[in-house]
Amino acid sequence: MEKSIKRESTLELEHYVPTDVPAQHPSSFEPMVFILNILMSVVGAIIGLQLIVQLGISTNTAIIGAMVAMFVARIPLQIFQKFLSIHRQNLVQTAVSSATFGASNSLLLPIGIPWLLGRIDLVLPTFIGVTCAMFLDAILLYFMYDSKVFPGSGIWPPGVATAESIIAGDQGGKRARLLLVGLVGGIAGAVFKIPMSAFGVAFIGNIWALTMFGVGLLVRGYSVQFFGVDINQLYIPHGIMVGAGIVALIQIFFIMKNRSDAQLKAQAVEGAVSYTRSNEQVRKALGTGFVLYLLIACMLAAITGLYTEMSSGMFAFWIIFAAFAAIVHELIVGLAAMHAGWFPAFATALIFLILGMIIGFPGVALAVLVGFCATTGPAFADMGYDLKTGWILRGRDRFPDFELQGRKQQLFAALTGFTVAVICTGLTYTLYFQQNLFPPVDKVYIATIKAGLGDPQISKYLLMWAVPGALIQWLGGSQRQMGVLFATGLLILYPQAGIAVLVAIVIRMLCARIWGERARGPQYILAAGFIAGDALYSFFNSIWKLKIK
Repeated sequence: MEKSIKRESTLELEHYVPTDVPAQHPSSFEPMVFILNILMSVVGAIIGLQLIVQLGISTNTAIIGAMVAMFVARIPLQIFQKFLSIHRQNLVQTAVSSATFGASNSLLLPIGIPWLLGRIDLVLPTFIGVTCAMFLDAILLYFMYDSKVFPGSGIWPPGVATAESIIAGDQGGKRARLLLVGLVGGIAGAVFKIPMSAFGVAFIGNIWALTMFGVGLLVRGYSVQFFGVDINQLYIPHGIMVGAGIVALIQIFFIMKNRSDAQLKAQAVEGAVSYTRSNEQVRKALGTGFVLYLLIACMLAAITGLYTEMSSGMFAFWIIFAAFAAIVHELIVGLAAMHAGWFPAFATALIFLILGMIIGFPGVALAVLVGFCATTGPAFADMGYDLKTGWILRGRDRFPDFELQGRKQQLFAALTGFTVAVICTGLTYTLYFQQNLFPPVDKVYIATIKAGLGDPQISKYLLMWAVPGALIQWLGGSQRQMGVLFATGLLILYPQAGIAVLVAIVIRMLCARIWGERARGPQYILAAGFIAGDALYSFFNSIWKLKIK
């Protein structure tokens, strides 16, 4: 019998306290947990690979993993009863989610680029480099999670949805009924092509950030109809993201510089804030991460033979630029994922590809560069979603020791998922590529490299639009991330999502005006249901499309 601490739980997700907190968090290496993690990771990796080559996207399988763990717990055998623990369910969903995004976004996507370029000899060296980058990507988020830069109290909407699903399955009652209403609404809306994930996110996230996200989606979606120009052809979204991203990095620097650990501890005593990662730990993580990315970039450049393509000075600069681009890319993707639940990894990698073209790197170096950038970010963002789920399930910041134990076990579960993803991708990528099955965005990168080398117009557009991007980000401040979220919206061609976000924000404001703070709890649960319902429908609809094909 596990020794545990009993606490009462409440309806509102932001005040949720687990009813049973074990003295020791369940381990990812418990035989049954480890076996189920591996099995589900294989399923998650295969799903991710299939979706990315046939539909161009990968889906969040975290809720699927949690549902499987709940189902296993209901098998009437003693050996499966341990999965009644919400913390073990959390480990399973972490593993399967990591395997899905790892196999699709972090591995298959970047190695398809040199294959399409006709340099099949570079595929295996690239695979080795991006594998190292993927593991580092997730580990860095682990060491920065629940800090001033990436706080546990951040939104991370898919993580909230997964946590709410697990809690509802555990508790039942009013919470389960509200979640069920949200699930039905999410599925029904998705059937009618309403982007319910975007609709649900708007009830949870920062209103300023999400308003800018919604406006960006509408501007991109209707720029041709209303302004007579395709803003993507003029590199307006890319320029705005460059400017906003630079200012966001400066803001992160000042957060760590101006907010000393002594100040944070003083505020924690007053109850104003509580973080488990200090500014010093974040600085150390970023510094160490940059050095390790330098080493990975150096190894990648050496084993791909890039030194034969450039002068010694340009070769050294490529290594520095690649490491800088990798860590900046993951921070931008992480900020967007935390605030909006969407991360523009494909488009942000394209920005660094364009910057590399402006600098003058040759074609092969650009192909390796964009693949390296594309690898960082997805694992970082997905790790944030999973840790947010665990942070809620473990009672937020009420049990710091238990939270840190659980976070470490989630890291081990994620690394298990990534390892399975490496094996599955390594065994199958030639089967996909020989059938001309590639992630569609790879063809975009190759076309950009071939069409844009030596085009001076690109740098002019980027510099021109970087100014308003920087200004919006500076005016909004580090908490709102208005510039980054506006650019994120501009990079995504999905105007229906923009309408859904803005409509939901209006409804949210009306509810707050009528019911005040009482509206927040039910809104969070319904929103989690909308997101979960949309994810479930998208998952099974994608599987059905694959079956038809």
